[in-house]
Amino acid sequence: MESLEVELKRLEAEYNMFFRGRLPRPPWETCRRVTALVTRFDRRPPSNYGLRFRFTTLQSRFMAFSRLWDRGLRAREEGCAGPFARSPSTIERATPPRDRVLAVATVSDATRDYDKVEELFESFATARREAGQAAVSLQSFEKLIRTQVGAFKQKGCSGVAFRVALKDGKASFSGRAMRAVRESEA
Repeated sequence: MESLEVELKRLEAEYNMFFRGRLPRPPWETCRRVTALVTRFDRRPPSNYGLRFRFTTLQSRFMAFSRLWDRGLRAREEGCAGPFARSPSTIERATPPRDRVLAVATVSDATRDYDKVEELFESFATARREAGQAAVSLQSFEKLIRTQVGAFKQKGCSGVAFRVALKDGKASFSGRAMRAVRESEA
């Protein structure tokens, strides 16, 4: 009984590898071995109820997989999408999203550097659209920048370097403090 279970798991793995393109041909030999084991146990069923239940479970699982694999093979021969065909949306999700920086700008005063704030907002809005996220209003974005710049200025920084990026398929907006340049360093 355990050999049947092991062979069935091996057959399932080999068929999965075949339909993913890792094996050049279907696993006919393993399928014949499993069919022979199922036939042997079917002709002489176990007398123990627990073993009989286990066998019928394995047998029904094998039959369900056989029907699925036959449908997959038939679809592949006919050249149409079958149960193992990957949809374009699945393929798109499988490819990792590219991480990239869209914009960087240094803001020392949100009202004086309004053109930089608008450029950052446009970049952030574009990134959110690409990522499929909800839009953000310009007013809330300006308020965020003003609070960030104010908080960093209180800590003695000359400005804030903001960065808009796409990370892991999501829009990212971050700010980093620019240290104040002392007159002795300039």
